[in-house]
Amino acid sequence: MNDLAFSTLNLPPAQLGNLDNLGYKQMTDIQAAALPPGLAGKDLIAQAKTGSGKTAAFALPLLTKLNPRDFGTQALILCPTRELASQVAGEVRRLARYQQNIKVVVLCGGQSIGPQIGSLEHGAHIVVGTPGRIKDHLRKQTLSLGRVGTLVLDEADRMLEMGFIDDISTIIKQTPGMRQTLLFSATYPDDIRALSSRFQRSPEQVSVDALVANSQIDQQFYICQRKDKLSGLEKLLGYFRPDSAVVFCSTKESTREVCAQLNRSGIAALVLNGDLEQRDRDQVLVQFRHLSCRVLVATDVAARGLDIDGLSAVINFDMPRDPETYVHRIGRTGRADRNGLALTLFADTERYKLDAICAYQNRELAFEALQTLPNNNGLLPEPAFATLAIAAGRKDKVRPGDILGALTGDGGIAGRAVGKIDVMDFAAYVAIDRKSAGQALNRLANGKIKGRKFKVRKLQGQPR
Repeated sequence: MNDLAFSTLNLPPAQLGNLDNLGYKQMTDIQAAALPPGLAGKDLIAQAKTGSGKTAAFALPLLTKLNPRDFGTQALILCPTRELASQVAGEVRRLARYQQNIKVVVLCGGQSIGPQIGSLEHGAHIVVGTPGRIKDHLRKQTLSLGRVGTLVLDEADRMLEMGFIDDISTIIKQTPGMRQTLLFSATYPDDIRALSSRFQRSPEQVSVDALVANSQIDQQFYICQRKDKLSGLEKLLGYFRPDSAVVFCSTKESTREVCAQLNRSGIAALVLNGDLEQRDRDQVLVQFRHLSCRVLVATDVAARGLDIDGLSAVINFDMPRDPETYVHRIGRTGRADRNGLALTLFADTERYKLDAICAYQNRELAFEALQTLPNNNGLLPEPAFATLAIAAGRKDKVRPGDILGALTGDGGIAGRAVGKIDVMDFAAYVAIDRKSAGQALNRLANGKIKGRKFKVRKLQGQPR
């Protein structure tokens, strides 16, 4: 039997069946290293980067300990950003499908606290959130951590970088001393060691540095003058023609300038930066995931925790501040045994940054002049899908199957015209083949979902 098979672990048969249905065929390196001690109830320090499969590495142990009949908070997962918290919660819900009625609640800033309080009043087995908002609920006494059996610190290094150490300490002190603490971090600096020594009991240490060694990512560097970077970006997109691409910029102002230029050139692009409200952020990301826009222009902070299935390319419009940030950026492509593409524009004065990236990866990385790349005058094709927004979600008991049925039933649109469906607490989004978008919009606007009428609109470009 393969030692990377999930069946080698002490997991419930129902969970093994669920993992198989979800496409979890074999453990990743971090899962193989972290799951045995995690399932044994041991504290853990795991050094692993985004894209390594770390969510399952901490979710599977905490799920095995849950008592579904107890609606007290039994597990707490702390994340540095709203986006990462949302993604982690979504994956935990998928992994929890083998159990009945497991409730996962997300508590993050950028959203009204009232609905969160309402959700907590009905109990929650698992809470996923950012330190600031968790602390708010503790202060208001709307959240109790007295029954937490598993505490997860996800991307702990970033939480410390963002100044959350005092909030984290306050939160941990309100959890039982005999809990299991699972700490995941991309790096292992002294402040992580100090955090561990304060709040963990004889933790086991595992380390997987998968992204640096990922040979499936084709890294290409192009030197050019700063004034030519915008036209250079269009040249890269026109030549490589990725199905989807994240373009990284160093500032919020730069994201707006780059996105505006791409849109003027006929390339469907959206901005993701820290100025977006949570609702607008959700709409940007859902359009990108749905392939309703082809290019996402983002800052590092805004993209923290961003995990897009099948991302074709990462483009560094601005060189990152350090090699670690570079590796973190490009690690969003080339996942799940797929080939990835990482393209970087840099000026001659930034050549030292390329040298640092080479040293960090312990490999030579060649570069060429941008003008040597052949011109391809064709633009990126129009996005294949459009996204419809429905003013109903999980709180309205709406499920993806309900939306699919409303679209395809009784002479509706063909099932193959329906793409991804995302259902959130108070809204749902469905990707529709662009040619069928008008018909689908009309059908939902004039029809019913689960016997009820809901407002429906087509998302078009950047939220206002």
